[in-house]
Amino acid sequence: MLDLFMTTRTATCSCGKLSITCEGEPVRISICHCLACQRRTGSTYSAQARWPRASANIEGHSSEYVLTGDEGGRARFHFCPTCGATVYYVNEDMPDAIAVPIGAFADPSFPAPKVSVYELRKHAWVSVPEDAEHYD
Repeated sequence: MLDLFMTTRTATCSCGKLSITCEGEPVRISICHCLACQRRTGSTYSAQARWPRASANIEGHSSEYVLTGDEGGRARFHFCPTCGATVYYVNEDMPDAIAVPIGAFADPSFPAPKVSVYELRKHAWVSVPEDAEHYD
């Protein structure tokens, strides 16, 4: 049956030159407290939503930065060459999925994360939704 009410969300960089439009609901919404994500975002954790790559349409030019995470996994972060904002990334071990930083949607009604990882590195004052899956 065709879903006539499929959700469409668009995330953009700060200047609007790079965007990604995602169709349907994300397959995972998570936050990561690893040190690599803290450094990359300049915040205490990263928050991202993941879709099947086939559900995402990218518009605009991006620059790429390959980051090696705390346990050796690599991700290719795509950011706007004009304003520097990250708009999406792909984990090399999950090439068929695309992740988008939740803040790039600029939507305070975006659903809460259901997964929280690297909590051993979580700042003591950070709160995580109680119903989320928690991983050290």
